[in-house]
Amino acid sequence: MSISSSAVLVRLSISTWTARKIDKEQSESVSMTTGADAKAGKYIKDLMVGSHYVSDLNKYAGQCRLVYNETTLPWDDMGDRLLPTSILLDFKKNFNGKRDDFFRMRDYICNNYDALKRVSANYLGAMANPDDYPTVDEVFSKYSWKLTMKTVPESGHLYLDLPAQDLNEMRQALEQENADKTKNAMKTAWHKMRDMLTGMSSKLQEADGDAKKRFCDSFVANPRELCSLLGHLNVTGDPELDRARVMLERAMQGADIDIIKESPTVREDMKTKVDSILKQFDW
Repeated sequence: MSISSSAVLVRLSISTWTARKIDKEQSESVSMTTGADAKAGKYIKDLMVGSHYVSDLNKYAGQCRLVYNETTLPWDDMGDRLLPTSILLDFKKNFNGKRDDFFRMRDYICNNYDALKRVSANYLGAMANPDDYPTVDEVFSKYSWKLTMKTVPESGHLYLDLPAQDLNEMRQALEQENADKTKNAMKTAWHKMRDMLTGMSSKLQEADGDAKKRFCDSFVANPRELCSLLGHLNVTGDPELDRARVMLERAMQGADIDIIKESPTVREDMKTKVDSILKQFDW
C-alpha cells in the first residue's frame, strides 16, 4: 500500500509574544555592583508580571506543539510531518478547537492590554518603563497559528514533459526519498514503543519501598493511549510493530494503579511481561 493512501503531510506553525525584554540599566547595575563582566549575564524583565494570561497562552502553545508531535511522525527537515488518514478528521476537529482557544486567549490579552500593563507597573516598580511595550497592534500580530495539509507526493506525477530517461531517474529518486522518509517515520513510532517499555521496566524495578509515591494514574493511562495511537501511526502496516502494540495492550489489560502500588507480586509480573516484549524485538 502506498504511503500516500494512508497518510497526509501536515505542518503546524505557532508564534507567540514572550513579553520578555532585556533591561540594560539593571544589567549594567548588576555588573557594576558585583564586579562581573557585562557578558556574564543579562537582567530580563517580565513585562506582564502580576498577571498570568501571557504565560498561560505560551504554555498552551507549547502543549499544542507537544500534542501535534505526539500524534504525527517526522517526514522532512522543512517542518512537514506525517499524519495517518485514519485520524485525520479527529485531528482537524481537535486542532480547530485548539486554534479557536488560542485566538480567544490572544484576544483577551489584547482587549485588556492597558489594564495588564498597569498591573505590571505595580510589580516592576522603578523598573517600569512604558517604552518597553509594543503597541497592542504589534502584540496582536505576534500571535499566529497556521496548520497546513497536503498529500504525500507520489512518483510519476511530475515533469510529464521531460524525456523518458530523465523522468524515470526523477521517479526513482522520489521513490527512494519517500522510502527513506517513511523508514525514518516508522523508526519514530518504534522508538515511542521502546521508550514507553523501558520507562515502565525501570520504574517497576525501582519501585520497592516507594511504590505509592512513584506510581500515578499515568503509569496505566499512558501505555493504553500509546497503544491506541500506534494503531494509527503504523502507516506502513508493520506487522512486528503491531505485534508489539498488541502485546503491550494485553499486558495492560485489567491493570489497576492502586493494586500496582500495593502489590510487589503484581509489579513483578508486569515487569516480566514488559521485559519480555523488550527482548522479542530488534529495537
